[in-house]
Amino acid sequence: MARIKGGLNAKKKHNRVLKLAKGYRGARSNQYRVAKQSVMRALTSSYSGRKERKREFRKLWITRINAAARINGLSYSKFMYGLKKAGVDMNRKMLAELAVNDAAGFASLAEMAKKEIA
Repeated sequence: MARIKGGLNAKKKHNRVLKLAKGYRGARSNQYRVAKQSVMRALTSSYSGRKERKREFRKLWITRINAAARINGLSYSKFMYGLKKAGVDMNRKMLAELAVNDAAGFASLAEMAKKEIA
């Protein structure tokens, strides 16, 4: 039986990496060795970037809630504490959405939080 060499598999592997490196600048998109390093780094960054995006959005929501709470005479922490005591179980994403799009609804929540704190 004839010996089968691994050229086809190596070519497939190289092409898979080069396809991922498409659009990279210079040798990073053409040469396998350089492209492999770039792709490995890019995949690592994309993984950590997905985690970072969640942090960034949470920061944005908290900033929006804080701004709206201060308009209604409360700090962010007092507002959140008042809502917790009042038994309002609403996540920050929805609170931020209310703060931006429904000022009257947010004001009623702020009044509820003020009553609970006092």
